[in-house]
Amino acid sequence: MDIIPRTIFELLARELGQSIIVENRTGGGGTIGATAAAKADPDGHTILVNSSAHTVIPSLFPNASYDTARDFSGVIPLGRLPNVLVVDPSKGYKSLRDLVVVAKAKPGSITYASAGMGSATHFSAERLRLSAGIEGVHVPFRGAPEAYTEVMTGRVDFFFGALTSALPFIRDGKLQALAVSTPERASALPDVPTTLEAGFADSDYTFWVAIFVPAKTPSAIVEKLHQQTRKTLQDGGLQEKLTTLACEPMVMSPAELDALVKKEIAANALVVKAANMKV
Repeated sequence: MDIIPRTIFELLARELGQSIIVENRTGGGGTIGATAAAKADPDGHTILVNSSAHTVIPSLFPNASYDTARDFSGVIPLGRLPNVLVVDPSKGYKSLRDLVVVAKAKPGSITYASAGMGSATHFSAERLRLSAGIEGVHVPFRGAPEAYTEVMTGRVDFFFGALTSALPFIRDGKLQALAVSTPERASALPDVPTTLEAGFADSDYTFWVAIFVPAKTPSAIVEKLHQQTRKTLQDGGLQEKLTTLACEPMVMSPAELDALVKKEIAANALVVKAANMKV
């Protein structure tokens, strides 16, 4: 959420002919930063970079001071990042189905980590859990480092970590990858199947990063930002940098991004209710 926009904006600033200042406004599950952007002047000079967590807000924070779908206009996705289900290699799992079989044999005994309630890592795990029909204990941490540590020691059974941060552990043999969360396989782990390929329908979850602007921003400004960012994303050098971050292309028009947001708001509401998620 920080390094990907910074990497892209360094080049985009040159394309636009003006500087881009990145201001991290954390807290409130992302609502603090989004609120500031929603209330900014709709002149194209204040943009919001948010992730797929943007579409979870209506379900987890129903009293947020903005409406996710109504108060923002989508500009363009910056890319998508697969989450990968990792386990301690000593557990002896040969596939995701092996993990599910064990979980079903002892209902409620399996544990799964996340980088926080309602995070992409949590949603990836819940979508799989609901699809596979298994019970388990959610163990939320303040961030991914603690989650990786607990899985590597075998104290927690699995974690759906961001591919970028999980790759070094996988390559060093400290963690074993069983599946990725996206509908298609990850280019960085071509031999690891998706959860869909493993036979679990509607278990996929895509973590994406995208640009939004206040809803009243003129369409001409939205289109200019879209076109300039799209041109920037096609730069060969930038593509190489994004590949090292396991960030894959996600081509969409502003209208298609808006439609995706509305679709995911509805889908995520069902997951939040089924998993009884509460912040």
